[in-house]
Amino acid sequence: MYSRRDFSKLALAAFPAAAALARIDSTVHGVQLGVQSYSFRDRSLDDAIKAMAEVGLGECELYDGHVEPKLHREELRKWRTTVSMDEFRKVRRKFDDAGILLYAYNYSFRDDYTDEEIARGFEMAHALGVKILTASSTLSVVDRVDREASKNKIRVGFHGHSDTKHPNEFSSPETFEKAMAGHSPFINVNLDIGHFFAAGFDPIDFINKHHERIVTLHIKDRKKDDGENMPFGRGDTPIKPVLQLLSTKKYRIPANIEYEYKGADTVAEVKKCFEYCKAALA
Repeated sequence: MYSRRDFSKLALAAFPAAAALARIDSTVHGVQLGVQSYSFRDRSLDDAIKAMAEVGLGECELYDGHVEPKLHREELRKWRTTVSMDEFRKVRRKFDDAGILLYAYNYSFRDDYTDEEIARGFEMAHALGVKILTASSTLSVVDRVDREASKNKIRVGFHGHSDTKHPNEFSSPETFEKAMAGHSPFINVNLDIGHFFAAGFDPIDFINKHHERIVTLHIKDRKKDDGENMPFGRGDTPIKPVLQLLSTKKYRIPANIEYEYKGADTVAEVKKCFEYCKAALA
């Protein structure tokens, strides 16, 4: 069993002191604002990193689409299980050179992943120098993921969507709680507040109850009742109260912008999202 002190140590390990040297500082009133690199899915990894630096975002959860080649399923499985870990160490150096903390890697375990494919995700995490994996996954794969997470001492944050009709998908508080209750402390939550709110649930309440088991937040704005993605401030998601909660309660959970609404220029829109978050914390 892990105490609060143990969890604090795990969290601190994800923010190495060495990485703080010459780092872009996007912390506002104690809240680490960052980005899911999926926000820059319209460009290469190198260009995405340049965009992050231009916006002024100093922390990143890396989207696997910025690392993995576009291949058919079996070809991708082969790539995952044979690729040299040197490729991932090179990716880490790109972030270090840009002064951006690479905090987590998004590797979405699904039921069709082989045990070897699951295990390689943790090898990738080690090579990237991250202590966190995030995953859009299913409840039925958690047992196999937990075995590797416990062995590797890597926390996995499961990501939910707003589809509450399928009990094997993460969406409601109960789906996350079921996964955490039946597994080791390395099974955690990547809470997307936009999806969570659009599904009819209260992110404030969930964060207060489970903040020690939340490894990162995705910040987006959606209309209630499973409504569409909106520019920040035009939807119904309580972005400002969530960010203020992190600041007031000193919950050390990165708040990562995930730009998904329709906009003309990605960098300009992510800048707007970042400015909205900063203003919410002012």
